[in-house]
Amino acid sequence: MSELLLPPPVAEGLPRERLLGLTTTVPVEVILAAGLVPVDLNNLFITAEEPAALAEAAEHAGFPRTCCCWTRGIYGAVKAFDVPRLLIATRGDCSNAEALMEVLVHEGVRCETFDYPARAEADAMRQCLATMAEALGTTVREAQEWRERLAPARRAAAEIDRLSHEEDRVHGLENHLWLVSTSDFCTDPAGYGRAAERFCEEAAAREPIPHGLRLGVCGIPPIIPGIFGFLESLGALVVFNETPRQFAMPFFDAASLAEQYTCYTYPYGVFARLEDLRAECERRRLDGMVHYVQSFCHRRIHDRIVRDGLEVPVLSIEADRPGPLSGQLKTRLEAFVQMLTARKAGMNLL
Repeated sequence: MSELLLPPPVAEGLPRERLLGLTTTVPVEVILAAGLVPVDLNNLFITAEEPAALAEAAEHAGFPRTCCCWTRGIYGAVKAFDVPRLLIATRGDCSNAEALMEVLVHEGVRCETFDYPARAEADAMRQCLATMAEALGTTVREAQEWRERLAPARRAAAEIDRLSHEEDRVHGLENHLWLVSTSDFCTDPAGYGRAAERFCEEAAAREPIPHGLRLGVCGIPPIIPGIFGFLESLGALVVFNETPRQFAMPFFDAASLAEQYTCYTYPYGVFARLEDLRAECERRRLDGMVHYVQSFCHRRIHDRIVRDGLEVPVLSIEADRPGPLSGQLKTRLEAFVQMLTARKAGMNLL
């Protein structure tokens, strides 16, 4: 594998009084309009020098081991990086979010909430945005202006994705990291945008990445990023990352901020996601899909619906905490790739 080109790290020396920790993708335009600096705590956790230690810190604080490791890691990141204020999505993301918020409030951390509407309706989203803007001391109009300011960075992210599935010039892990980073734009939207544009220029000059299979990864972002390089070592290139692509919001036809966040499928249940997954399987000519499920996550229950709802073969894999791929996971991935390779060869003979 050629050397990976990764997104910029979180900026150093951020003003603590303006930091706003996020537990998932929320309307970042409102946060920026309020003069705050968004920082995705998931990214702080997983890119920490010892992410497993952050999860263990939560266990020492009383979190059960049967609590999702992303939740434990978020708690550990809040404490390790001394994040003073959080915005927590208590509907449309994680079933643990409200309990996590209550623990942090109990410990003196200031927490705001954001609830996605129960259904993907623009009118309901407008009200949610107005409520959020009022709580943070800004307006939806100012947030709409930030939507326009973020457009170049979002278009650069969309170009990274296009280079992945149309030209095969972006490694699966690069695609995953650049797109997932749009949840907070690495705390510096302008810096992210410039770096993403440079990445596009460099990736466009590469030779296409050799591969025999085209795969997608769906579900929440994997806590074991080694999956991408391992699949590539087997000749299977990941050209679709469902949730990171949704974070990047390539919905340029949306007329407003409310419509943009209505197109975003992640908060609205599995059936909205399935419609998007089916379309992307066809558009990207996928040979198979890896469905990543996080141990102890309520979204794991969706696995049967995802498997039944897609026409391509699906391999479901599960992990608990960050670390190298286990021997068992490697064996299952190898078997899946072998099966898909044989299947594709048989189809080509017909």
